[in-house]
Amino acid sequence: MPNGNNKIAVVYKSKYGSTRRYAEWIAEEVNADLFERSQVSLDDLFKYGTIIYGGSLHAAGIMGISFLKKDFDSIKDKKVIVFSVGASPAHPEALEDVKNSNFTDQMKERVHYFHLRGGFDFSKLNVIDKFLMFLMKKKIEMKKGELSGDEKGMLECFDHPADWTDKEAIMPIIKCISGK
Repeated sequence: MPNGNNKIAVVYKSKYGSTRRYAEWIAEEVNADLFERSQVSLDDLFKYGTIIYGGSLHAAGIMGISFLKKDFDSIKDKKVIVFSVGASPAHPEALEDVKNSNFTDQMKERVHYFHLRGGFDFSKLNVIDKFLMFLMKKKIEMKKGELSGDEKGMLECFDHPADWTDKEAIMPIIKCISGK
């Protein structure tokens, strides 16, 4: 760990609970201190050698990551791991878009990035998210030609909530933390 400091902080920003669940699992697995994003500042994290940040993914944006991005230079020598959580599977081209939308060039070189699959329950969405998802649903339904498996699965979720969270999915992050 950088600077001989092996303390680990897990910080998260969760909208519907999946990111919080993953953050709790990671913190438990590596005996880390756990913080909800609004309860911690970047200054609070200076005493940690490893900083893990998890945020819900909305339209390629990782919620709450701006606090890391804004002053990344001050923590660049620490091990920094970022994970996003969203309903979509982790397609390489989509993950590249997420990195390009959320990370500076310096972050792209230094941050270890992972995507974890969350869940989708239309009935639990707030009004704005319901509207946006309704528009996406209509766009998929109006598509000409064969729907992809992801599109078919997304349409199915409007009537049948899905939870893809899986504790095993954190294992690559745990390996990254330990350097294995």
